[in-house]
Amino acid sequence: MKFMHRIPYKKLACLVAAGTLSTVAMAETPIIGLITKTNTNPFFVKMKEGAQQKADELGVELRTFAGRYDGDNETQVQAVENLIAAGAKGILITPSDTAGIVPTIQKARDAGLLVIALDTPLSPASAADMTFATDNFKAGEMIGMWAKEKMGDKAKDAKIALLDLSTSQITVDVARDQGFLKGFGIDLKDPKRMGDETDSRIVGNDVTQGSEEGGRRAMENLLQKDPEVNLVYTINEPAAAGAYEALKSFGLEKDVLIVSVDGGCPGVRNIKDGVIGATSMQFPLKMASEGVTAIVDFAKSGSRPSASNGLDFFDTGVQLITDEPVKGVQSVSSKTGLSMCWG
Repeated sequence: MKFMHRIPYKKLACLVAAGTLSTVAMAETPIIGLITKTNTNPFFVKMKEGAQQKADELGVELRTFAGRYDGDNETQVQAVENLIAAGAKGILITPSDTAGIVPTIQKARDAGLLVIALDTPLSPASAADMTFATDNFKAGEMIGMWAKEKMGDKAKDAKIALLDLSTSQITVDVARDQGFLKGFGIDLKDPKRMGDETDSRIVGNDVTQGSEEGGRRAMENLLQKDPEVNLVYTINEPAAAGAYEALKSFGLEKDVLIVSVDGGCPGVRNIKDGVIGATSMQFPLKMASEGVTAIVDFAKSGSRPSASNGLDFFDTGVQLITDEPVKGVQSVSSKTGLSMCWG
């Protein structure tokens, strides 16, 4: 039998060891999953950017998934199952169906993965190991406080239109609405429910589905109810833009103050252009970045993230953006906001 060229034993041993170490290193590279509602919404695009930046910095592998549309639970379920099979260390998820995804999330946790909900809590919130999100009640409260100070003595005779997301009493929807009312000085009947207030300054609530067209339609409905509306709260900035267009069509855009929540770049530009008086900015990049860090810490030491003081979630911050600052409410200008915004 003829032998091939012989490699010295010591050299062969080194090569084998190097190959083994390389394989082990590859095998030990933690996998982290990011599952968003869609991959087109600018909010989720910024999340993906933040997660990828932090994953690259920490030397972990990020695998990203998204629903085909907002509400696509089936695709999110499949993504969780894929990550379990891949041996991922943890999952970051913005759930499309906050209750429907829970059984699959439990499978992931039973398999030893750390699960962090981003922006939208699961139902119940305890179904995830932690939620990283904006304090939506505080976001609403800040724009309510700003509006009250901005209106001054006129606040006691305000005519308020509330443009919410839907009638389903979704947690984020309720928190922003109720936070705004508290900030404006209106007594809340049940802070966990919208629409049960009896303050005569409230003209009414209508729904927008968070869209510009929805905001326009809801604003028209409430103007029919009371054409003297002079303060408008909106669930988000697209709804605010729609409300402004409706007001403009009646020649009322200069007589009505609009406040909102989100902090997307189009919304901040609308602050600059005078369409929106003030908005509370969220930080989706930070949500995802902090989430990746938490999973890496968990993979290394088994440590789990804890909630912020006084809250049942990890607060990723909120910032009031306005070009008309008022006493007692901290804010930054639209110019600064444009350097911080997303989308």
